[in-house]
Parts: sequence; structure tokens; C-alpha cells
Amino acid sequence: MASNDKYLSVSDLNYYITQKFKNDPYLHKVFLEGELSNFRYRRNSHQYFSLKDEKSKINVVMFRSYFDKVQFKPEEGMKVYVVGYVNVYGPQGSYQFYAEKMEPAGLGALYEQLRQLQEKLAKEGLFDESHKKKLPRFPDKIAVVTSASGAVIHDIMVTANRRFPHAEIDLFPAQVQGETAADSLVNAMRQIASYGDKYDVMIIGRGGGALEDLWPFNEEKVVRQVYNMQMPVISSVGHETDTTLCDLVADQRAATPTAAAEYATPNLSDELAHIRQLNSRLISETNVLIHEKREVLNRINNSVIMREPARLYDQQIQTVDLLKNRLQNGITHLLNQNSQNYRLLNQRLLGNSPEKQITQMKQANIFNARQLITGMNQVIAQKKNQFKQMAQQLDDYSPLKTLNRGYAYVSDKKDQTVTSVDDLKENDLVKVHFKDGEISARVMDVRRK
Repeated sequence: MASNDKYLSVSDLNYYITQKFKNDPYLHKVFLEGELSNFRYRRNSHQYFSLKDEKSKINVVMFRSYFDKVQFKPEEGMKVYVVGYVNVYGPQGSYQFYAEKMEPAGLGALYEQLRQLQEKLAKEGLFDESHKKKLPRFPDKIAVVTSASGAVIHDIMVTANRRFPHAEIDLFPAQVQGETAADSLVNAMRQIASYGDKYDVMIIGRGGGALEDLWPFNEEKVVRQVYNMQMPVISSVGHETDTTLCDLVADQRAATPTAAAEYATPNLSDELAHIRQLNSRLISETNVLIHEKREVLNRINNSVIMREPARLYDQQIQTVDLLKNRLQNGITHLLNQNSQNYRLLNQRLLGNSPEKQITQMKQANIFNARQLITGMNQVIAQKKNQFKQMAQQLDDYSPLKTLNRGYAYVSDKKDQTVTSVDDLKENDLVKVHFKDGEISARVMDVRRK
């Protein structure tokens, strides 16, 4: 019998291969470039897909804790950079790639990531014109978020001081480039927001650069913080040809820092010239108004009413006298009418006295009782006469009375009176009724006369 010691179980073999993968230093951290295949997004779950090139393919697993950190939306066929390690999945005996990081490949990846984020924020309405706030015309305090060592703050301060020296400019320094720039920008804006309504307008910006240099101003958290600022925001990021998401979400986009300062402040000389123009218009229109009012006053002073003010009340006095007479006559007429109505009502009240009504009702009751007795006696006498007449008629029409005179009547077997020979035929049985009884007979012959 052969020994079985030289045979391994499948689990042992898979375990041995797994240890080989774990002990290989070249498989602990692998950088892969490839094309996404069989990618089906699973919400709130681990992601399972493949990574392929022109000749080969490998299965990939990316656990949820790592996938939640991905800054773009993976799509089927997209070229990506993936960082992770290779290991064996023991239950199936297959090796696969465990991804820990993933980002789009090349500069086009940044543009793709930018496009996806822009579409996402646009659907949420962050770029809608309805959310844009109006810039104040005369700001007292302006907050600036930019690098402390760059030329941006210098250009803004020079332009603002030249145009509107009254405005106070406070710098909130932040990093504008690098991996920590986004957090630095957000922290600076949150510090401004903590002051409440102290600042009338905020400027955020930096100088020009490549897409990678301007990328912090495309970060989602920076864009959302700009959107949440309670004061109007002017964005001046890059040159005129550069456009970031901060430019789209801001209330005003400026091509340069100088333009941003011009949007934020009025031109003092222009405002003073405008004030002088308004002052001249005010004085001119006031003089015209005074002249018109003076002419009206002169016409009033020269009017008949002002020369003889008593005439102003002549018509009113006459009207008052007329109304007084009408009032007195009306009151007198009303009193007379009410007195007459009182007398009439008093007479009606006396005529409708309860005692008088009771007496009348008693008399009417006695009269009605007598009328009732007389009427009943007449009805009874009339009914007696009618009864006698009907009794006499009944007696006159009674067949018994006819029978007493020697007549008789015939009925058939149904006790129906026979009135015609047509009601009988030969051999029918009939009854003949007399005054003192009846006999039965049979019809022997029927003859019509």
C-alpha cells in the first residue's frame, strides 16, 4: 500500500502559494497602469473590477475604505494609475490585485476629474446666477485670501488705495499651491466667516500657472466654502484664459488681481465728480422748485381770499344757517309725527284691552253655543225626515211586498235570480220562491215570446 504523505491538500498548496506572495518584497507595493474593465459601481460597498492592457488582464479588489478616498468617478475603459499589492485569494486559489489608491492617468486625467466635478456641482446649482450676490458699492472692509509673498496682494492694495483709500484691506494668508493648499484656503475662508458681517467683500486669488498649479482652486471643499461665504466673493485665479471652479462659483470673476480690486472698490475721483454733478443738479432743481413755490405763494397772497379772508366764510355761514333751519324743522316734524303715532297707538291699546276682549269672547262663545244647538237640532230633524223617506222607499221597493201580492221569482242552482229565458235551458233545475217558502222544479220547455 502506497504512502499518502507525499500528497498535499488543496488548502495546503494555496496556503504555501499565499506565503510566497506575502514574502516576495516586489509584490508588497506595486504601481500599475492600465484600463478599467468590467467596472460596475457598487454603492456603499467594495469594488470588484479588472485592469487590462493590450495583452493581459488582472482581477482587482478595492475595499470601500480605500475607494471612498478616490477623487474622481471611475468609468469603464478609463486609463488609471493604481497602487496596491498582489495576494492570493485562498478559497478559490486565484491571485488578484488589491488596490489602495487610484487616480486617472496623465494630464488628461486632471481634466477628466475637473469635468466630472464641474458637472456634479452644476447639477447641485452652485454655479446658478440666482445664487450670485451683488457687490457692495462702498465697502468698508475687504478680506483677501492669497499668498502673503506673492504679487497678488500688492496689486490689490495698490489699486484699492488708489481708487478708494477709505476701504480697509485685511490679508488672510494661505498656501495657493501644493497638496496642503486646499486645506489652507478653506481654513483662511473659515476664519473670515467667523467674523460674521465684519467684511463687506472677499477676494480670493493667485497668479497664473499650469493646471496642476491652479488645482487647489478646483478642489471640491474649496469651491463649496466659496459658495457658503455670506459676503460677496470675487475670484481672481490665474490669467484671463484660465478658468477654475472657484471662478464659476464666485459672485464675480476677475481676470487679474487689479481687476478684482477695481470690482471691489469704486473710483473715488469718479464718485467725487458724480457727487459734484449731483450736487449741481440738486441746487439747480432746488432753485427751480423754490421759484415755482414762490410764484404759487405770491398768487395766494394776491388772491381775494387772502385780502378779504372774511369772504372765505360767507358761503359757509349761509350754509350753516340753512342747515340749522332744516334741522329745527326736521326735529319739530319728527316730534309731531311721534306724538300723533303715540295717540293712535294708545287708542289701539285701549281698543285691544284684555278685559274687553274677554267679554267679547264670552259673548261670542254663548252665541256660538246657541248656534251649535240650533244647528244640531236642525240636522237631527233633517236626518229623521230623510230616514223616513228612505224607509218608505225601501218598503216600496221590497220584493217581499211584491210576493205578498201573489208574485214569485226564480233562481238557478247558484242562487242567482233568473231574469230571462236566455239564462235557462231544458232540464235545468231551478227554485221558485214564494212569500212563505220555495219549491224546486225542472225546466221542461223553453219558449221565447
